[in-house]
Amino acid sequence: MAENFETNIYRNFPQRVGVFVDVQNIFYSAKNIYHAKINFKKLIDMIVGKRQMIRAIAYIVQHSDIDQSGFIDVLNRCGYEIKSKELRIRQDGTAKGDWDMGIAIDSIAIADKVDTVVLVSGDGDFEPLVEMLKARGCRVEVVSFERSTSAELIEAASWFMPIDESMLL
Repeated sequence: MAENFETNIYRNFPQRVGVFVDVQNIFYSAKNIYHAKINFKKLIDMIVGKRQMIRAIAYIVQHSDIDQSGFIDVLNRCGYEIKSKELRIRQDGTAKGDWDMGIAIDSIAIADKVDTVVLVSGDGDFEPLVEMLKARGCRVEVVSFERSTSAELIEAASWFMPIDESMLL
């Protein structure tokens, strides 16, 4: 029988965990797949389980026309540290706003202080990061919507936990 979220045996061991949430990736996956929003409190509680959370960081890209202060307050109350940057609009009209490098740097920086890194994203660009963290001795769990997660990322992870409808508002 395959492990699922509740039966993942590693969630019951005394582990130190670092959680890194690619908010844009997860937010838009929930919106596009389910037309719903993520319950970030329930998500962090399920991810951490009985383990010791060392750090949980939510990475947000803000647009100057959208007030996200209420959302940020909710994340703070749920135990997330917030890292935020403004969406950059280029001269040609295209936009740039992701946290891939920030997530990579922060997870590498904490790797020696945790047993498990949990990456909450389906972005296949993180596959080399997962491989590197595993090579350094970290267990790497990927948590995201299966339909919007790179097959290479799932394969690279020590364990993959698909987000299902029970995590939605």
